[in-house]
Amino acid sequence: PFSVYGVFKENDCYRRIPEKTAKLISDGVLSLSTNSAGGRVRFKTDSEHISVTVKMGAVGKMPHFALTGSVGLDAYVEHEGEERYIGTFIPPFDIADGFEGTVGFSGKEMRKITIFLPTYSTVSELYIGVDSDSRLEKSDDYSISKPVVYYGSSITQGGCSSRPGNAYQSIISRRICCDFINLGFSGNAKGEPQMAEYIAGLNMSAFVYDYDHNAPTAEHLQKTHEAMFTTIRNAHPQIPI
Repeated sequence: PFSVYGVFKENDCYRRIPEKTAKLISDGVLSLSTNSAGGRVRFKTDSEHISVTVKMGAVGKMPHFALTGSVGLDAYVEHEGEERYIGTFIPPFDIADGFEGTVGFSGKEMRKITIFLPTYSTVSELYIGVDSDSRLEKSDDYSISKPVVYYGSSITQGGCSSRPGNAYQSIISRRICCDFINLGFSGNAKGEPQMAEYIAGLNMSAFVYDYDHNAPTAEHLQKTHEAMFTTIRNAHPQIPI
């Protein structure tokens, strides 16, 4: 009954792009591609409690970033056609390789749940727990099922939102019920041709790119920006960019 969006399991963790592809682009992209930014799990349940046990291969602890944003998970419930915040699975300050957390409801009724994964940590395993007497069902698909693909710098990856549900793609997704893929790579989005070719191969409804903060020079941006646009446009003549 669990539908996973924005990430996929490969080898030892959930990734945003294949390891083989990331290795062709840069060491920075290879490292950050295992961060679960934009990852979501959707399902329905009438459980009055939802718990998670998350195991992490890397934990994004930073002095300028709330742990709830870089390491925490968010839970949302759909109410009258709108996804509303339930609570955050808050990691302990001394987190090493994972944690457990629980959020609760008042009353037993069937609800549509979305859990947003951490923006700057590597999720290797995720377990979701519900009450033993509860029902579990697959959630509805997104109204816009073909994802919007976002590419860019740390701003795109989710830095430094207070929690993953506050990353701008998450907000847009909830407002228009749209799937998305987050290809933000903090400090490492430089418009490489290998990245452009990978993105061009994705089945998407729109493409958003904003990597100018990672371009080392204006000349680099001038050299790569139109080239990336042309690669995407040739593969997708009709989509908004």
